[in-house]
Amino acid sequence: MTDADLEALTTPQEETPPAFPLVSGRQRGYHRAAVDSFLDSARAAFEESRADFGADDVRAASFPLVKHGYSIADVDAALARVEDAFAQRAREKAIRQVGPDAWVARARDEAQQVLDHLSRPSRQRFARTSILTFGYRIDEVDHVADRIAAFLRDGDALDVEQIRGAAFRMQRCGYREEQVDALLDATVEVILAVR
Repeated sequence: MTDADLEALTTPQEETPPAFPLVSGRQRGYHRAAVDSFLDSARAAFEESRADFGADDVRAASFPLVKHGYSIADVDAALARVEDAFAQRAREKAIRQVGPDAWVARARDEAQQVLDHLSRPSRQRFARTSILTFGYRIDEVDHVADRIAAFLRDGDALDVEQIRGAAFRMQRCGYREEQVDALLDATVEVILAVR
């Protein structure tokens, strides 16, 4: 065996370039194989127009954090575009099935449900965790809730990316995460419905 043969055996084969930038150093990013697998599934579902996969599946996607993973911001931006594509397709299909007037009425009803929930007094808009557990910071959630209410009630500017990017610090006896997240998801659906 020659030196060239030995080098060929020990030199790693060219890998497919990563789909997203990788994090470096001690940072953690999304698990590459998990992201790639999910996006392949989403692409297949979109191309096949499957009814069992949609915008809420994309919104609910989560991935393990690992060293040398994909950049979180880049993957999240791609997921937002995928979610938008699924939402647009669902909107177009619904408009064809029920007509534009019924579609607008449904979106208005969903917006009113969110607004009704947010009309509760500050610091009482969501259930709280116990004193022994952590939940979302109440003042930060209420601030975002006020912005959503102003958007729905008064037409103030609010972009879907602002809702998707909302992050809250934690506090003892804070708002229950699952309730806040559900309302944010509903708000995203309303914005995408009228976009």
